[in-house]
Amino acid sequence: MTWNWQKSDWPQFTWNKKALEELETRFLHQSGILLGTLKHIDDEQKQHLTIDLISTEAMKTSEIEGEILNRDSVQSSIRRNFGLDPTHSKASPAEQGIADMMVDLYHNFESPLSHDILHGWHKMLTMGRRDLRDIGQYRTHEEPMQVVSNSLHEPKVHFEAPPSSAMDSEMERFLVWFNENDSLPALTRCGLAHLYFVCIHPFEDGNGRIGRAIAEKALSQSLGQPSLLALSQTIQHKRKDYYRYLELNNKELTVTGWLTYFAETILEAQAASQALIEFLIAKTRLYDSLRGALNPRQDKAIERMFREGPAGFKGGLSADNYITITGTTRATATRDLKDLVKKGALKRTGELRHTRYWLNIGDDS
Repeated sequence: MTWNWQKSDWPQFTWNKKALEELETRFLHQSGILLGTLKHIDDEQKQHLTIDLISTEAMKTSEIEGEILNRDSVQSSIRRNFGLDPTHSKASPAEQGIADMMVDLYHNFESPLSHDILHGWHKMLTMGRRDLRDIGQYRTHEEPMQVVSNSLHEPKVHFEAPPSSAMDSEMERFLVWFNENDSLPALTRCGLAHLYFVCIHPFEDGNGRIGRAIAEKALSQSLGQPSLLALSQTIQHKRKDYYRYLELNNKELTVTGWLTYFAETILEAQAASQALIEFLIAKTRLYDSLRGALNPRQDKAIERMFREGPAGFKGGLSADNYITITGTTRATATRDLKDLVKKGALKRTGELRHTRYWLNIGDDS
């Protein structure tokens, strides 16, 4: 098996520029729409949105690697990094570390990428780890760095990275490439940066998370401000596709397939972020229209529904859900829900045991 880095012309990637032209145009157009929508929310809402998106990205970039973190702890750590009161007292080293890295990425996206930045991110990601030899530095172990499937009986090598002895030279060349190719189209530079980095696989662990952070840094630099995209969230939804395209493009240097896949993923992430911003605007308008009109039970239920995000409760809110959330009786739940529909807070669908309630913020039920 010959890997891309073993080719004589590594790392001279090639691709079909025409295959990406329409995607690049859509990205710029949608970026303009997203920035325009952000103007409709105030600074407090924008801060809430920023923290929500960063915490979701922190959670999802870890989940892609099979690490499940506590959302409240991650978000609390992010709030602390923004100088706000934390909402949760305890965070594990892993939760604190990924929060630190994502906030650093947000605040310092304009800085040229450097060895110090990458080493710093790795220290953050591996906070509290005792099972790694090389923390905050490129790997030095002599055995091959391989990506292997989990099967114990028939393990499959999906990729083998360059030897550890080549890390300093490979990473120096990567950083020069990244910092000197900022004139490439946004999606092209982002996709190439991610693929190039993970093919080097310079760290003992954490390469996927750092690689996705590099992709977001590239996008933010192209936009001139933090991208605030739900990139890792979108990748996590179709994680098998992500790994499949990486594997399909780690043997050759023609990478049109990877770039097209990654560009389409970014566009999907853009749409998710746009939906979240519009959801936040709708939430504000609904709360404004209901100010002082809800009893404590209704207020608690509406807040809980909004916490589910744009997709809302799967299948809608039932009377049983309402009873569980508020701890009230069925008779009171029936009256409360009827009143919420009357006040325009909820929409109702179905009858009898199939009755469901939806936030009255659009036609998505």
